[in-house]
Amino acid sequence: MTDHADLVEQLVAELPCWLPAQRWFAGKDRPITAVRALAATELVEGDPQLLHVVVEVVQGDRTEPYQLLVGRRSHPPEIASSAWLGADGGLNFYEATGDADLTAVLLDHIVAGDRVGPLVFEHEAGARLTGGLRARPITSEQSNTSLVYGGQYILKLFRKLSPGTNKDLLLHRALQAAGCEHIAEVVGSITGELAGQPATIGMLQVFLPDAVDGWAMATTSVRDLLAEPELHADEVGGDFAGEAERLGAAVAHVHTDLAAALGAHPVDETELDRTVAGMSERLDRIAAEVPQLAEHAPALHKVFDALRDLPPGRPGISMQYIHGDLHLGQVLRTVGGWLLLDFEGEPAAPLEERHALRSPLRDVAGMLRSFDYAARQLLVGQPEDPATTERALEWARRNRTAFCDGYAAAAGRIGDPREHGELLRAFELDKAVYEVAYEHANRPDWLAVPMAAIARIAHGGE
Repeated sequence: MTDHADLVEQLVAELPCWLPAQRWFAGKDRPITAVRALAATELVEGDPQLLHVVVEVVQGDRTEPYQLLVGRRSHPPEIASSAWLGADGGLNFYEATGDADLTAVLLDHIVAGDRVGPLVFEHEAGARLTGGLRARPITSEQSNTSLVYGGQYILKLFRKLSPGTNKDLLLHRALQAAGCEHIAEVVGSITGELAGQPATIGMLQVFLPDAVDGWAMATTSVRDLLAEPELHADEVGGDFAGEAERLGAAVAHVHTDLAAALGAHPVDETELDRTVAGMSERLDRIAAEVPQLAEHAPALHKVFDALRDLPPGRPGISMQYIHGDLHLGQVLRTVGGWLLLDFEGEPAAPLEERHALRSPLRDVAGMLRSFDYAARQLLVGQPEDPATTERALEWARRNRTAFCDGYAAAAGRIGDPREHGELLRAFELDKAVYEVAYEHANRPDWLAVPMAAIARIAHGGE
């Protein structure tokens, strides 16, 4: 049997072709120029074998670290064909998050509080955990990989790593300490090393098997509306507005708890200038790559530049920790109410940007954009139909209003987001510009969704 170095060398040789096909790989916008192994830790010895591997992916001037679980065995399990990496003599090696026998060890190490090489497995103080459970991966996830253990726990493995405590774990712990009711309980974590510093590898939470994804609920409501051409959004049995209002209140409570736990401060002129500069830089960079966006750039710059005239110190533009990438796919409806997930921030944003203090109105804007996406998703790839498009926009307007109503009723010092219309409009447009870049790189058929919103909002529409 070859040693770890030989296996890792073979693995690294396969990754430039294999990585771009993985849903969680964030570097699909440019070719891989090199892959280097940073660390390999054996978690299961023999046949089967399990290695935790950290690699550095080089794409021109961009270098980013990723983690992999690599299995090797003579009799491979039934896993997705996209997981296969190669063969080593009589042994097959593969990305092992779909191997329930091997991934069981991760939970067992957390339960025991083990240390294996540079990897530290911990359970949260006071948490009572059960080991010996098999895991199954959640296949719908995008930027990370999550494993569900026996319907009791969910372990998120952060694919793209960064030094320090991951923002998702940091904010969950802060909210949990504040008694927030709108998150799933954190019960454990895995920490490794990166660039000589501790780095969060994984986060274990209580799993809620009866929870329903917000995106699924919203798009079902849209489908119900479009199937009843004679009815308005408030007349259809699947009307989502009540849930949208409750969701708005949940987001406001999370913002309030984050401010209480981690602090908030008023914005000053320097930060307003920095905000405008960031929006403008993003716009110019993406407009240079997407001609459809370039024609709207002057109108968007006008909206962004107007923020410099806002009086500093207004409550709605205070700075604090926020979710950072809030949309309907990041929330779950449980029997007890709405929960927010995945507090990492925008996956493509640099680490310092994801940890920066921001206005909570950015999260509001993100959710408002998500209602637009939910409304239009059934129209993607279909012939243009003005009547259907108007019905979809009617659904979006109704649920945007309901969400803001719920938020305003629970927001306390932040108040009604609609009272800060200039800022909310700018944040919505900035988010839509980000969406243009994502769709252009990953889903060209969806580019019309953010472009239609930009054309509408930038020129005075809702």
